[in-house]
Amino acid sequence: MSNIDAILKRALDGERLGLEEGIALWESDEIEKIGQVANQLMERRHPEPIATFVIGRNVNYTNVCDTYCRFCAFYRRPGHQEGYVLSNEEIFKKIQETVDVGGTEILMQGGTNPDLPFSYYTDLLREIKKRFPNIHMHSFSPAEIMKMVEVSGLTLEEVIRELRDAGLDSIPGGGAEILDDRIRMKISRLKGSWRDWMNVMQTAHRLGMHTTATMVIGFGETLEERVLHLLRIREAQDETGGFLAFIVWTFQPDNTNLKREKLPPEEYLKAVAISRIMLDNIPNLQASWVTMGPEIGKLSLHYGCNDFGSTMIEENVVSAAGTTHKVNNNLAIQLIREAGKIPAQRNTKYEILRIFKDGEMAERDFVMQN
Repeated sequence: MSNIDAILKRALDGERLGLEEGIALWESDEIEKIGQVANQLMERRHPEPIATFVIGRNVNYTNVCDTYCRFCAFYRRPGHQEGYVLSNEEIFKKIQETVDVGGTEILMQGGTNPDLPFSYYTDLLREIKKRFPNIHMHSFSPAEIMKMVEVSGLTLEEVIRELRDAGLDSIPGGGAEILDDRIRMKISRLKGSWRDWMNVMQTAHRLGMHTTATMVIGFGETLEERVLHLLRIREAQDETGGFLAFIVWTFQPDNTNLKREKLPPEEYLKAVAISRIMLDNIPNLQASWVTMGPEIGKLSLHYGCNDFGSTMIEENVVSAAGTTHKVNNNLAIQLIREAGKIPAQRNTKYEILRIFKDGEMAERDFVMQN
């Protein structure tokens, strides 16, 4: 039995893999074999042949940012003529359009805008919930929340509690990149340590909120740093159980100040599979069709993913880096069927709202525009 076979057998036997075993998997070129084991582990947790998706919209309320990440093509520095903050009315219009096509989730994210007071966020959330009481606000990355701590003078716990009480339902995992400070200092020196990101998440979990976790590969990180990222997520999940899902994607270098070769699809599929194998305590793995394209997103449903992610009516951050894959409701349903799965619409809590039977499509679809 080869070393890889022995490692995969341990995973199938329910043993936890450590740092050295994770590195060995990443060094291996036996991607299909690793993918098969990841798929088996996914099927144990999700025995029904269902792949879910959520109808949601990214609302990028501001592009003004003073974090200056080298890998971001979306932000504009404070004072830049192309900087913007959406009016409340524009935000309400985008949410109404989402509700009109059966959407349930708003992923509101922007830059770390130093000119917005903390009251901007809490007032906006209250106004949104007044108009749209049933929309799930899955919004504000840890970096944005740390900026709110800075501008408000409140503690992290106070900020998250006030956001929650104003209408924030859960926190997305953006900004994790790689949870290791060596690479973080090279690519986003002002974004804070990996512990800062984790502190936001664990504080939210303690306050009864769910979050997601992410990983972006392709920055020039080492294989050890990738595995450490997974182990740190797994350890935090052991403590709080608050991560509902994990999403991995590859760095998109176009139009950014960080020149790297774009990783091939095989590296993405390997990352998805290894994540499923090592993150034995996170229930859902989300496909990343936004960066990888619909066909690779479809393939990832056989490499450990049980979820197709959001059909995202609007997305501007990844698009700014030159990657503009589009999927509407009915195309998501079609792609899931082509992968041999039964499509089902879920909400942000991964509760199934509707299963689409053979030949059944969404009554309301939309054309995505940026």
